[in-house]
Amino acid sequence: MTMNRRTFSTTLIAAASLTSIGGIAAAPVPARNIVLVHGLFADGSCWSEVITRLQAAGLNATAVQNPLTTLPEAVASAQRVLDRQDGPTVLVGHSFSGMIVTEAGVHPKVSSLVYVAARAPDAGEDYTALAKTYPPPPASAGIIFDGDEGRLTEAAFLRDFAGDLPEAKAKVLYAVQQPFHKALLTGRTTYAAWRSKPSFYAVSTEDRTINPDLERFMAKRMGAKTIEVKSSHLSLISHPDEITRLILEAAGLRA
Repeated sequence: MTMNRRTFSTTLIAAASLTSIGGIAAAPVPARNIVLVHGLFADGSCWSEVITRLQAAGLNATAVQNPLTTLPEAVASAQRVLDRQDGPTVLVGHSFSGMIVTEAGVHPKVSSLVYVAARAPDAGEDYTALAKTYPPPPASAGIIFDGDEGRLTEAAFLRDFAGDLPEAKAKVLYAVQQPFHKALLTGRTTYAAWRSKPSFYAVSTEDRTINPDLERFMAKRMGAKTIEVKSSHLSLISHPDEITRLILEAAGLRA
């Protein structure tokens, strides 16, 4: 049967409606490139423990230095790194950078997505409104502003952000904390890459920065392969083996 333009358009719309129901459960495309994006109160070095393990597995790992200014600028910083990759790439985000993964993940080189205790909004969704449907996490009360720049107090950082890390290590992380701009929090995604890419999610069960039940909701909604880690918000530092294994699975290297 010959397909005319109208039939072709209708078929495309029908296919799009099927992929918009939830995440994709298909097996990920094998990938050797991993791009990692950090969230609020951190910088790219927070991925160091995971990067060491990925490199030992023979993978090419790159940490994005998220500018923490506006969502479009943060997405652009990730896209520039994705442009430099030489093939299929797993895009990984922690915390706030789940917004970036959700938006930038439509990049043609991205083969799968990994969310580590991360935001995972739908396209155009008001994440703040979604988060308010769950009890507020304790860390929220510890955010302070100097003009347009926000950061966590030391007490909140040590207790609610990095609560399962040795105090000396947590204090070093606090010392390199990067402030974020208020404008960053007003951005909304225009795409939801998890609706068309294989997705994986690591829930932090002891999280005091994002409500763990909200994490579970977002992971279930996207149809992600999900693990639960008995960890603070910083599972990528306190439990790097578990997070690395999930990334390796997203790269098609583990069953």
